[in-house]
Amino acid sequence: MEPNRPIRSGRAIVPDRRLSGESVLEQNTADADTKNLGGNPSKVSLTPLQWTICAVASFGFAFDLYETLMLPLIVRPAITSLGHLKPGTREFNLMVGLLFFIPNLIGGIFGLLGGYFADLLGRRRILLWSILLYSVSACAAAYSTSLPQLICLRCTTLIGVSVEFVAAITWLAEIFPDAGLRERVLGYTQASHTAGGLLVAGAYYIAVTWAEKFPLIRGGHEAWRYTLLSGLIPAFPLLVLRPLLPESPLWKLKRLTGALKRPSFGKLFQPALRRVTLVTTLVFACTYSLAFGAIQQTVRMIAGLPDVHGLGLRQIEQAASRVQIFQEMGGVIGRFLFAVLAIHIFSQRRRLSVFLLPALFVFAWMYFFAATRSLAFMEAGLLLSTMLFNAINSFWGNYLPRLYPTHLRATGESFAVNIGGRVLGVSAALMTTTLSNLMRGVNPSAGLAHSAGTVSVLAILTALVAVWWLPEPQADGLPD
Repeated sequence: MEPNRPIRSGRAIVPDRRLSGESVLEQNTADADTKNLGGNPSKVSLTPLQWTICAVASFGFAFDLYETLMLPLIVRPAITSLGHLKPGTREFNLMVGLLFFIPNLIGGIFGLLGGYFADLLGRRRILLWSILLYSVSACAAAYSTSLPQLICLRCTTLIGVSVEFVAAITWLAEIFPDAGLRERVLGYTQASHTAGGLLVAGAYYIAVTWAEKFPLIRGGHEAWRYTLLSGLIPAFPLLVLRPLLPESPLWKLKRLTGALKRPSFGKLFQPALRRVTLVTTLVFACTYSLAFGAIQQTVRMIAGLPDVHGLGLRQIEQAASRVQIFQEMGGVIGRFLFAVLAIHIFSQRRRLSVFLLPALFVFAWMYFFAATRSLAFMEAGLLLSTMLFNAINSFWGNYLPRLYPTHLRATGESFAVNIGGRVLGVSAALMTTTLSNLMRGVNPSAGLAHSAGTVSVLAILTALVAVWWLPEPQADGLPD
């Protein structure tokens, strides 16, 4: 065997051990891959190491959303407690918009750098440090004494979240280069993303219901602080599993052989990649607009519903956690629905359009009708809206790795995710809260709902037009 030539298995490119010094455990994994092939990659069974890799990725995706969805649940009590602002006022709405936008803006900028460093320093290293960053930051935010301090710690939390998603997607795509297996691994591990929403809804419900039985934080029993404190959970299993996780063999082989080119943001706008970068960034921005401009604003509409109005604060917060559970149930359905359809619909444009078209009608019905009628209508509408949003969002994890070569893969993905999603897309939160301040003649909750409906419908229409310029990947494999 030639010393610099990689060993190819059905699911991973494994460098020659004389060159890379990979562990015996990874060699056994590669051997198991070869034995399991049988001419049909779809029937290859995963090795224990590969199951561990999938479990860590799923865990990271779940707590990525866990940390993100804390804010819609805690934003009302946190602003009331730290800023002494009254819900529904112009000042309160402005602060909500800033709490959504500023951390995501900072997270997007630094997340872009995280993608660059994942190409430069390795996927595994950046992935692990990003998870630790968002865990510790969320925990520290529980002890905030002012709104500026809370915003700063949410910024560091979102930096970790922004980096983690890109690093994890790139890591998985390169460890499982077989097209069919990669589609399934990315689809089903991303499905665990919504488990984070269910977990944080449950954590918030527990915090609201039993807050008085927990130890004091800053001299009081405030549910939003306990919810933030729970963000430290992902740090513990990560410390245990860290020694078992391999670096991307594709990236490592290129680095060891000197074939890994230096990443560059400028290369994303060279003629060969310019259309890819611009169109994916635009459509990704539209995708995130649905989440931040509409879905994550829904919890604040609950207090204005006819069958909720007049209830006590604890009952309203319990209703919010229940609505959040319906939201995440829709997310789970949407992620799995995409994972199933992904292996049957081969055209990327068709995959995306299948979910965008019904989303146009569902989001319009949800925010112009259901969100102002009753809690039951809101729960049903939110389940459907979140189902379609998560199916659309899952598309990107399968699609983006196939567009860029190895030395630009994380950088290119990061540009779409962080500039498109975290910077442009999340600005929809500020658009929605600003537009709601201009609404006249309706109660604040209805004004917020109509604003969310306007922003989400415009985002979907833009995406439906732009999707026809999305490039189709030239082959099933990853570009070299």
